[in-house]
Amino acid sequence: NLGVHHFDTIRKNNLYMLAAQPMCTELQGLSPGQIRFCRVYHDHMPSIGRGAQLGIHECQYQFRNRRWNCSTVDDSSVFGPVLNIGNREAGFTHSISAAGVVYAISRACREGELSKCGCSRARRPKDLHRDWIWGGCGDNIEYGYKFAKAFVDMREKEKNHPRHSRDLSRMLMNVHNNEAGRRAVYNFAKVACKCHGVSGSCSLKTCWQHLPNFREIGNRLKDRYDASTEVKFNKRGTKLTRKVKKWNKYTKNDIIFLDDSPDYCDKNAETGSVGTAGRECDRNSQGLGGCGLLCCGRGYNTFKRKLIERCNCKFHWCCFVRCGSCERYVDVHICR
Repeated sequence: NLGVHHFDTIRKNNLYMLAAQPMCTELQGLSPGQIRFCRVYHDHMPSIGRGAQLGIHECQYQFRNRRWNCSTVDDSSVFGPVLNIGNREAGFTHSISAAGVVYAISRACREGELSKCGCSRARRPKDLHRDWIWGGCGDNIEYGYKFAKAFVDMREKEKNHPRHSRDLSRMLMNVHNNEAGRRAVYNFAKVACKCHGVSGSCSLKTCWQHLPNFREIGNRLKDRYDASTEVKFNKRGTKLTRKVKKWNKYTKNDIIFLDDSPDYCDKNAETGSVGTAGRECDRNSQGLGGCGLLCCGRGYNTFKRKLIERCNCKFHWCCFVRCGSCERYVDVHICR
């Protein structure tokens, strides 16, 4: 919810006040424990919002050609009833959202935006060239990971659920997938370096810890989604285990799920499916974004779309480029 309703709107509404009391109680979707966190770490909340926004945008990019395209709804649940089902899609949204919070908090520490953290204090990598300097101001992924773990998991761990209960299984699933998202950031930190020396000779380098590109994180979690593992309770009803024993054991890096996903072909308020009618598809593709799969066998309609583009650009001395406008029409295919 912080990601959809950008944090600047909260400031404009005069809710960002001393001790953050009004702000924290007015934010929709926070659990009681997260409200307490907000009061102590109120300067972290804009970064959490940016991280959630990162997660939503990346989710929509990764699923842009799928029947479920990570669409949002206008309420505090953000994704609607689809997350009430413990399926692969719910697992991915939890993991990418947790990853976004780690990412945004880690970067905010480096930028000096937060009072309780600063540059990374990560140890020098063993394989770093011995003549290179380990310093600079790196992204504080250690702090970002620890804070995201405490804040994001707080809402899951606030209540005690009885053994074998649906609430307990969902809590365990969510916590596991949150951790998978955080590890997709934490375990893949990079080393960035800057050259020093006369005329750029690069005779000396200063290196520091650097976040991976968030698209890489999204790609990694999308692969985890495609290879996600179905789970069930163990005999004691206290932990989750793989449902089919012949599958490989899942790790803390993997996404898990409890329920099968609906086909998302038709609009269904109960499952949160918005259907694929009206979606644009690729007639020439046999893949997931092709009209055959995306339209669920209902067929498609073809329309002409007018595009206006820059063309006939010429360089004029000195120094600007002047272009004309050209029109062209393309075929657009829309699912019935």
